[in-house]
Amino acid sequence: MNYILFDGPAREALLPFTYTRPVADIRIGILTIREKWEKFLGYTTTTITEDYLSERYPMVEMQENVLINSSYLPNIEMAQIIKGLEENQALFHGEEVIAFYTTEAQEEVDLNSYQAIEYEGECIQVLNTWDIFSKNGIALQADFDLLTKGRKSQPIPSNNRVIAPENIFIEEGAVVECATLNASPGPIYLAKGSTVMEGSMIRGGFYLGEDSVTKMGTRIYGPTTIGPHCKVGGEITNTVIFGNSNKGHEGYLGNSVLGEWCNIGADTNSSNLKNDYSTVKLWSYETESFAKTQLQFCGLMMGDHSKCGINTMFNTGTVVGVSSNIFGCGYPRNFIPSFSWGGASGFTTYKAEKAFQTAKAMMERRGVCFTPEDEKILNHIFDQSAKWRKN
Repeated sequence: MNYILFDGPAREALLPFTYTRPVADIRIGILTIREKWEKFLGYTTTTITEDYLSERYPMVEMQENVLINSSYLPNIEMAQIIKGLEENQALFHGEEVIAFYTTEAQEEVDLNSYQAIEYEGECIQVLNTWDIFSKNGIALQADFDLLTKGRKSQPIPSNNRVIAPENIFIEEGAVVECATLNASPGPIYLAKGSTVMEGSMIRGGFYLGEDSVTKMGTRIYGPTTIGPHCKVGGEITNTVIFGNSNKGHEGYLGNSVLGEWCNIGADTNSSNLKNDYSTVKLWSYETESFAKTQLQFCGLMMGDHSKCGINTMFNTGTVVGVSSNIFGCGYPRNFIPSFSWGGASGFTTYKAEKAFQTAKAMMERRGVCFTPEDEKILNHIFDQSAKWRKN
């Protein structure tokens, strides 16, 4: 069967992260949403997304296709129902479609003519940016159970201080020495090639991705996900970092999400709690206003390729777009559009050519090329986000 993941109505609410990727490629828990679906279905998938992303994330359409709403995280029951769908059947969760089986081109589908099947089981849906960290603990536990079933962890070196070792899984090639690992609040998973340096204190749930590093003395409070090829240090709480990003020094980051190719300067701090303890509002690209999160704790949302200088201070509930550069003293405003350059004293436009030079330099440090395709995507975002910038 040919399975296609589509962005669905949640795409706009998941900006700035979906500026540079389909909804399916958001990381939550250990795996991306796409990786979860492919493991449950036993098939590779392709994507229906925005036109400017389709060259990087192409869609393969065959005579028979099952289309799946990427905002839903799979489970065994849901995957079994979807694999059993027949032509012109659709699986719904309330008014929203989870998946449907079609032999028509996507433009011709009329779900009103389909046989509706109601999904009555429990499900997790990623509808807003803050869902990525607030639902990370549930997703991390589910991924841990999925990935460790039938596998044996590498032994935990005896020079570590360990609580609940049965909830710790270490892949071959991961290094952890002289650290404190407490997996009683949630599982700890260390991917191959990852390194937990001496003095790190980790309280699960926690995932450290392939070739990622926690530097000496790092303090991690779960549920936290650090994707592949990252370096982190200081204090981190309930945060998701997609991959290829650095927060390598002292400073606090909590209840936050960072995309790829981000860099957090030394001693940067992000507030995640308002002084009056009220719930946090967060900028919504969908409504072009500040949305109520209903959360008391909410920190920084930073899109791909954005950076901040040393001693940057982010206020509670700050949203930073793609390819922005923030620096200077004081608190910058809590919505920073893509391709912004500056700080609390004001912003100018971060010229695309300069932003591309920075992106190229950072990616080369990881042995990754900045391609014409990357430039094309970022140029589109530069144009699309111009209305948010004042100059």
